[in-house]
Amino acid sequence: MSIVSHLSASGDVMKIGIQGRFDFGSHQDFRESYDNNDLNVKEYHVDMAKTTYLDSSALGMLLLLRDHAGSDAVIKIINCNEDVYKIFEISNFDQMFQISTAK
Repeated sequence: MSIVSHLSASGDVMKIGIQGRFDFGSHQDFRESYDNNDLNVKEYHVDMAKTTYLDSSALGMLLLLRDHAGSDAVIKIINCNEDVYKIFEISNFDQMFQISTAK
């Protein structure tokens, strides 16, 4: 499992890439990926192109990101494989986040 974050040059878009399993073992790394950054971020892109698994704790972590980001920020979950997308759909996360599948 690996989590990497990159802030855009303008400082308003943060991309967080999740590789491997996204579960409770990822909690600290995921939180650190966005928590220690400037509050000027207006948009978060959570890239799941290399995510192989997620569980309910991952869903909770995404809700914590949403709380951290605030109501004005946009959170996009991008590049989901079919299995990951299905979990989001069943959990009704597609109602709370902008979610797209891998192309």
